[in-house]
Amino acid sequence: MKTDLTIEMPDGRLKQFGYRATVTCKVIIRILFVLINNIYCIPTYCVWMIIFFPLRKIHPNLYWKLEGLFFHWLLAMVSMWSWSAGYDIVEMGDDIRLCLNDRTLVLVNHQSTADVPMLMTNFNSKAGVLPNIMWIMDRIFKFTNFGIVSIIHQDFFILSGKDQREQAVKELRTHIRGSYLPRQRKLIILFPEGGFLRKRREASQRYAQKNNLPLLEHVTLPRLGAFSAIIDELSPKQTKYGGVTNNNTEFNENTDKLAWILDVTVAYSEGRPLDLPTIIMGQRRACRTHMYYRLFPSSLVPREQEEMTKWLFDRWEEKERILETFYSTGEFPSHKGSRQSAVIQQDCVRFLILHLFFIASSYAHYRIIHYLIGLVW
Repeated sequence: MKTDLTIEMPDGRLKQFGYRATVTCKVIIRILFVLINNIYCIPTYCVWMIIFFPLRKIHPNLYWKLEGLFFHWLLAMVSMWSWSAGYDIVEMGDDIRLCLNDRTLVLVNHQSTADVPMLMTNFNSKAGVLPNIMWIMDRIFKFTNFGIVSIIHQDFFILSGKDQREQAVKELRTHIRGSYLPRQRKLIILFPEGGFLRKRREASQRYAQKNNLPLLEHVTLPRLGAFSAIIDELSPKQTKYGGVTNNNTEFNENTDKLAWILDVTVAYSEGRPLDLPTIIMGQRRACRTHMYYRLFPSSLVPREQEEMTKWLFDRWEEKERILETFYSTGEFPSHKGSRQSAVIQQDCVRFLILHLFFIASSYAHYRIIHYLIGLVW
């Protein structure tokens, strides 16, 4: 008697099963890779900073230059996660090469946990930018795997919540004077909305209705505190003797003064923001994230509180119109001097070299630590 154990399956279901299996394998491989990548990169960065620590006392400028270089290499690893998943970045608008070597405040709309890694991917392709960036992020990120790196780099962790707002601004002012200016950093990354779009939109619209402000759908009303503090701290104040000061500290107008405001509007494909788990797992199909630039001289920002608030709100109303146009037509509005869109290119050979460096460093550090433990015991 002949038996047939073959299970028949329609072609469509078979293809769907095969596709799901492929995606599952891809997700597992990417998660394992990212975990291992963190293991051999972040501890290695920390060990190198310990090795270099004597330079912080003897030759601080050299120490911070080396730290910035290693910080850039580490962020390149994060950039590779989104690039390898096929999540490209398209940039357009003003030519930001004008501001990258000057003190610049970068204002970005905040939609998801993907915003920071996508900005890292963007700036990774631009030489000398990532080492000279100070990130302003929620204090919760201090307790993530990347928190120790940001602490060493002297990024700023801001307190969230209405009750903490005044204290947070005060601490930011102190950090600018004590870390940002002495380290000679250039760019400050700020998300003025203070939270993700999906979490703040309803509260923002209620506030807008109460105060006769425009109802925004694609962004939320920005908060002034951190923006005002940065403008104030990085604007020279004339003294009666003709010099300039900054809150009773020495202030070099030629090198410390804020020169530019870079307004970055982030638009995700189909209006569906990526997030960090998606970038890590790569389960979403390849897509493009657009970044639209508007560049303003810092002198255009009013110093009076009411006028400054209006200027910042105007930028967010402009973002709303830009995103509305993009999501409805697929194109960004053009303006005088804007550049054509271009896909940001990453260097895969550089990624490979950096991986080999971190792996070799991890092995060397392990052997050294193992040897030292053997001497003690």
